[in-house]
This record gives sequence, C-alpha cells and structure tokens, in this order.
Amino acid sequence: MRSRSAGWIARAAAAELVSGDPNGDGPTGISIDSRTIEPGDLFVGLRGTVDGGRFAAAAIEAGAWGVLVGSDHALPLSGGAAAVMASDDPLLSMHALARAWRRVLGCRVVGITGSTGKTSTKDILTALLRGAGAGAHANRENLNTEIGLPLTILEAEEGVEVLVLEMAMRGVGQIAELVAVAEPDVGVIVNIGPVHLELLGTLERVAAAKAELIRDLRPGAACVVPAAEPLLEPHLRKDIETITFGEGGDVRLEQLANGVARIDARGEAIELELSYDEPHNVLNTVAATAAAIALGVRPHGRVEVRFSSLRGQLVELDGGVTVVNDCYNANPMSMRAALEHLAATPAERRIALLGTMAELGPDGDSYHREVGRRAAELGLDVLITVGEGAVRFGDDFDGEKHFVASPEEARGVLEELAQPGDRVLIKGSRSVGLERVVGAAV
Repeated sequence: MRSRSAGWIARAAAAELVSGDPNGDGPTGISIDSRTIEPGDLFVGLRGTVDGGRFAAAAIEAGAWGVLVGSDHALPLSGGAAAVMASDDPLLSMHALARAWRRVLGCRVVGITGSTGKTSTKDILTALLRGAGAGAHANRENLNTEIGLPLTILEAEEGVEVLVLEMAMRGVGQIAELVAVAEPDVGVIVNIGPVHLELLGTLERVAAAKAELIRDLRPGAACVVPAAEPLLEPHLRKDIETITFGEGGDVRLEQLANGVARIDARGEAIELELSYDEPHNVLNTVAATAAAIALGVRPHGRVEVRFSSLRGQLVELDGGVTVVNDCYNANPMSMRAALEHLAATPAERRIALLGTMAELGPDGDSYHREVGRRAAELGLDVLITVGEGAVRFGDDFDGEKHFVASPEEARGVLEELAQPGDRVLIKGSRSVGLERVVGAAV
C-alpha cells in the first residue's frame, strides 16, 4: 500500500486520521501483532480478550508507519510522526481497507471453501496458476478467517494477477462476511461433509453456510462445485457460470499413470505431472484445474506444490519408520481418505495414530466408530487413539490397538512399537495437538 497516502488509507478504512501527514506515503506492510512489527508496517490493534490498541505505542516505538486502533487508544498517541487512525471497530475498518485495496489491485479473485481439502486445493491452484505464468498471491498457511483473509489481501502487492483466498467458517454468515471483503470472481466449494455439526446441526445447514459463497457472487461470476452434489443443487444460480468437477463433471480425471494426470476439461485434454498421488489431492487437483479454467488459464506441465504445514507431510524417523504428518485437522471425510491412502501404500505394517474429531455434535461417537470400522475393513495393522472421544475408533477395530490420553503418551507408545519399514498416519482435530507426537520425535 506504499502508493496510497495516509489520508486515503484512513478514508478507505472509514477511520479518522487523528495524527500524521495525510499526503505522506503509505505503509509497506501490515501486522496485528506488535511483537512482529517491521519498520514501515501499519499496526492494527484488534479488540479481543485483550484490546490490541494497548500495544499501539509499542508498535510505534518498533518503527510502525502508523496504527489503526480504537478511539480511546488513538488520542493519547497523537502529535508524533506516525499516522494514527481512530476507528469504532478496528476489525471492520481492516475489512473495509482490504476491500478497497482489492479494488485497487484490480486483479481476479478466487474464493475457496469446503468441508475438507480447501487448504490443499488453495495450494494446488496457486501452483497451477504460477506454473502457467500467472502471478498469484494466496493465504499463508491457514490465514483464512475474518482476520486472516483481509490480512492476506492487504499483503498483496500491486501487479498481482490473481488472489487465491481460502475461506473458513464455523457457523452461518461467516462465509458471507469473507465474500463481502474479497468480492470473488470465482467461487470454489470443494465438498460438503459432516463438519461443524455441533453448531450447524445438519449437513443441509452446512451446505447452506458454505453456499453463501455462491449466493453472494456477483452476476456473471463463476462457481466450481462437485458434480452431482445434491446438497448444493438448491443453491446454484442461473446468472453465474457453474463448472462441475469430478466423476461425470465438466472437468474430470480420465487417467492417472506414472505420476501424470490426464484431465478432461470440457473436452480439452490437460496433462499434469504430479509430485503426489493421494486420491483426495488428485481430486483437489481436478477442482483446482476447474477453477483455473474458469479464470481462462490453461494449466500444464509439472505441478510443484508447497503444501501448507501439517498436511500430509512425510517425516522419516530414525530406524526406517515413515510418518505421514497430517494432523492439522480431521473430519470423517478426511479421515477416511487418509486411511485409504495409508492402506494403499506399501509398508511392512500400517499404523493409524488418530486423535478425536471435534465439533461433530450428538452423533460424534457414531462417526468415530464408522472411521474405526473403515480402518478395520482396510486391514490396518495397529490403531493408536488419542483423547477420550477417540476411544470410539476402537469399538469395531479388531487388530492391535492402544488407547492413550495425550500426544506425549502416544509418542511413547509409537517409539516402543514402531519397527523398520512401518508407515504411520498421524491425524486428528487441531485441538488434540498431535503435532507434538512428531515434533518431539524428529
């Protein structure tokens, strides 16, 4: 935002410029954490358990270009060289500023949501676009919330061609809030599954919450949805282009052989050389290809994806044990996909180390039992469960199984029983903290 003045930034943010040169150059970056301030950054003091405005003076001391804070924190800071902007609601001001900056950028925007796989689809689409020569900017890791998404937009530099924005939600209205900031040209819904049921109650309500992305697209935009997904059919619109992906869709996988995916994109053959072979990520690649086609970009060649952390990362432990570290999050859909890939991968033994799946509502126990039953059907050798809710994984699993309460206990069990040639899947909801299993063992 260097090209925009302090006065423009204050107006765009619907804030009052209390102090600073209204015609001076804008900031070179943005931060909501005074501890990470770089000289030239705009510090936004968000209200939360602790009001971030309390740290505005420390941010200025650290070299901040200026601060955007609540009025009660702004007035005492006036009079210095830094720009001081006062807002009744700094978060809403950051939203307004991000929307204004998105319009200055004038680039195309893709919004991606779904019950599982949205982060990987975001990573794959970004790689496809860059591989085709399009300058793309995307969320870092999981900056996909009402805070992370506007930060992602404000980090983008002029000249970017496409913003690839992952959109997360836990309840009704949250996707709509993000769409209002990002104003996407293409909306992608990767899938609908049993997530956030504790808050939303039914799959139909999950679909409706995700479909806020379709509802709020501008006329003439495009949406990318799974083929023959009945939960989304009531939400499709005639005034936007709909592209379906997957079996029977407009964009579908024809063949995967020797690492090369042959994709039929509305009758056009596209070949992509993939560095991964997990079925769920291959399907995510088909979804990402459909999004690229919606943008008018034809992906090709080798797909070099840098997946976000804790999502299917391979870790080689001492003693010839391979760990698939996929512990960022989990739900019944992603659990089954990960277990099926584990079962299909050559190994001496296959060990599933599974943590509780959160926010599944009153049917949580049955979802856990179904996943454990699938692990048994796949013939997995060992099951280790972490957490009280995860015990239900073992109800219908007849193989060797161990039940522990914490990631540290799970690490101890794994160290004791893992043998050369074993392959271990670590997966559970983020709240379980399963990254501690590998973090201490590497």
